[in-house]
Amino acid sequence: MGNRLATLEGAYEKLANLPQTQLLGQSSYYETKAWGMTDQADFINAVCLLETQLTPEQLLEACQTIEADFGRKRLVHWGPRTLDIDILLYDDLILDKERLRLPHPYIKVRPFVLVPLLELAPELIDPQTRLAYAEALKSLGNDDIKRL
Repeated sequence: MGNRLATLEGAYEKLANLPQTQLLGQSSYYETKAWGMTDQADFINAVCLLETQLTPEQLLEACQTIEADFGRKRLVHWGPRTLDIDILLYDDLILDKERLRLPHPYIKVRPFVLVPLLELAPELIDPQTRLAYAEALKSLGNDDIKRL
């Protein structure tokens, strides 16, 4: 587990050092069962809050560069990977492009995303539906999420 946590710490450092970007906060780390392709190691999940002047597309490109820096190979959809950085939200922007959808389309069905997200912003509202993300989490439950 130490190696995975070191990877996450390194990714946070790289995010904090992006041009025109400031790391404002980060959640605790959470361990959960793999999602999507389930026959792989458990996930460690976390969420961070950035303030950036980068466009969403520039931020996506930077995130994918950081993933590659840590050895990410995109071989199998939802397959094993060293690091997966998703852009969950970008202000209240609603975006539907081939490479980037905002808010992230799976936020409301992934407790392992909602738990750390709501740790940072408990009152957060979905910009599309104007409903609280906390309500989505209540309907899903979070019993299998272990805070590290």
